[in-house]
Amino acid sequence: MLIITAIILGIVEGLTEFLPVSSTGHLILAGHALDFTGTTAETFEVFIQLGAILAVVWLYRERFYRLLDFKQTQGLQGERGISLLLLTTLPALLVGFLLHDFIKDHLFQPLTVAIGLAVGGVILIVFERFEHHAKIIKLDSITPRQAIAVGLFQLFSLWPGVSRAASTILGGMVQGLDRKTAVEYSSLIAVPVMIAATGYDLLKSLSDLHSSDIALFATGFIVAFVSALLAVRYFVAFVQRFGFTGFGWYRIALAVVVLFTLV
Repeated sequence: MLIITAIILGIVEGLTEFLPVSSTGHLILAGHALDFTGTTAETFEVFIQLGAILAVVWLYRERFYRLLDFKQTQGLQGERGISLLLLTTLPALLVGFLLHDFIKDHLFQPLTVAIGLAVGGVILIVFERFEHHAKIIKLDSITPRQAIAVGLFQLFSLWPGVSRAASTILGGMVQGLDRKTAVEYSSLIAVPVMIAATGYDLLKSLSDLHSSDIALFATGFIVAFVSALLAVRYFVAFVQRFGFTGFGWYRIALAVVVLFTLV
């Protein structure tokens, strides 16, 4: 039964991590629905995020190779590229570190997730009603100011249910990035912030892990990796064709369902 739970949660994590629907919120809701809660469940949910991260690293491996080419001084590569990613990542890391315990203790609940889903859904729908003038159509044209601005937008995602992807994609588009570039940059910056966040959480919970959990964790990791590969691969094309309105209505509908189950 636990393996089936691992498969379900792995699919949920992989499909939602890079979509503007909040993977954290979905994992909290799915965990409660499957009665998979407690210390082991929390550690499992953190661990399988590494599978989703690995999927992005694989899909954008050439871009990450270019980040390690320190002979390059232009675009999103070499020292400049790493600096841009750090500028975007630092705000969430600092605030997340300071508020980590408060967020875990008070916001990781179905009610707060439902609020985040609903508010974020309304924002996505309203956002699509305005015309957007893109000035940046490729990753290598992103500036330090835009990188910092996206990082500040990422702070909203510290509230479970808001969605890191939604915050950073909309933040990028507000800063003049076109849809494709905003989605790609959102996926790239997920890697450093998620590695830092998951690494911190795992270090705090290492003592709670047991050898009997290996099969459970490995299954969730692999499933999250495969499902994230599929989600990221097709997400850009989907958003360019259909926009974010559908995701907005989905979030609102899910929030309503959650609220009704809590009444």
